[in-house]
Amino acid sequence: MPRLLTDLLRAFLYGLAVLGILAFVLGQPVTGLVATSGVVIAVLGFALRNMIADIFSGIALNVEHPYRIGDWVELTPGVTGRVDEINWRATRLVTLDGTALVVPNGLAAGNRITNYSQPGSGFRAGVPVTLDAEVPVARAKRIILSAIVCCDAVPSEPRSDVVVESITLNGVTYQARFWVADYSRLAATRDAVASTILEHLARAGLEPASPKQEMRRRSNRPPPCSALGLGRDLLSHVDLFAAFRPEEIDELASGMRLRHVAAGEAVVRQDETGTSLFLVAEGALDVRGAFGGRTLLLDHMGPGDVFGEMSLLTGQPRSASVIANTDAVVYELDKGTLDPILRRRPELAARLADLMGLRQRRNDAHRRASAPAATAPAPTEHDLLARLKTFFSL
Repeated sequence: MPRLLTDLLRAFLYGLAVLGILAFVLGQPVTGLVATSGVVIAVLGFALRNMIADIFSGIALNVEHPYRIGDWVELTPGVTGRVDEINWRATRLVTLDGTALVVPNGLAAGNRITNYSQPGSGFRAGVPVTLDAEVPVARAKRIILSAIVCCDAVPSEPRSDVVVESITLNGVTYQARFWVADYSRLAATRDAVASTILEHLARAGLEPASPKQEMRRRSNRPPPCSALGLGRDLLSHVDLFAAFRPEEIDELASGMRLRHVAAGEAVVRQDETGTSLFLVAEGALDVRGAFGGRTLLLDHMGPGDVFGEMSLLTGQPRSASVIANTDAVVYELDKGTLDPILRRRPELAARLADLMGLRQRRNDAHRRASAPAATAPAPTEHDLLARLKTFFSL
């Protein structure tokens, strides 16, 4: 029972006890005392009307229970904190900054109360993102949504979404909406989502819109906008091809195939044969594996990530399924494009085997955290080199 109600009940019982002792034990008349106390109460009530209003507002708040101890609430505009105490006159809050706020119960009861802790399933927050109107709406939503999906701070359920909030002279403003389980994590979650969105926009060759009235100097190198330019930019940042020359990267980029993948569609499936590698340009993808009769979520992939290198270099069947979580765009690099380069420079095979072994150990360590039984020991660089030479007949 709340402290305020217990205090009221205690005072009421003590008052009845005093009147009972005067009337039945001491034999004193209580009628005059009650009449005199009525006048005194009226005078005190007029003088302490604000305090009394706070007390009765506190009683109403305790009866209705719009918030409880430990809830994160906004009692008045701009006043948000965790409920630490509800007493006779006021509600005591502790803010995210660690400061204490005392809000009179009358003020809290007379304003709209926002409770971020009830009904208990979390609440939805948003981050606005403004992009130039030239960016297609479908592409903008795909990039922003994939950033939210790839953000570890955001739970996968309930589902996040992206909506158009407004159209202004500066561009189109999108609202990236996601769910937060605890208000104390709101600022950190917003920071993580905004940072991931900026990262995904940069990988897609985009940036937030700037005020059209403002003139600013752009960077000397324009972001890649064509399919070939974006594919080459992605390849140049893949550590697997770090030993390749610029002209060889161009040759690989010109041979890649652009694929649009709808949400829910599988790019590759576990145990199927394949001889190609994939680079994620836009969107978010889930890596899922079937082990012991169960399908486990192993990892999330976003722009700049690579998968399928073992099938490209050794012909090994796919070790897991990769399914689009959102609409996605991927580049496919097959064996036929890589084969001429390896035949001209066979020494690249050893370098590829070393880098592939390093990537496999790093990926296995990351996935072992989510599915310990789903990760087999990674092959050695010597084994990978032997498989690679056999597969490419080097």
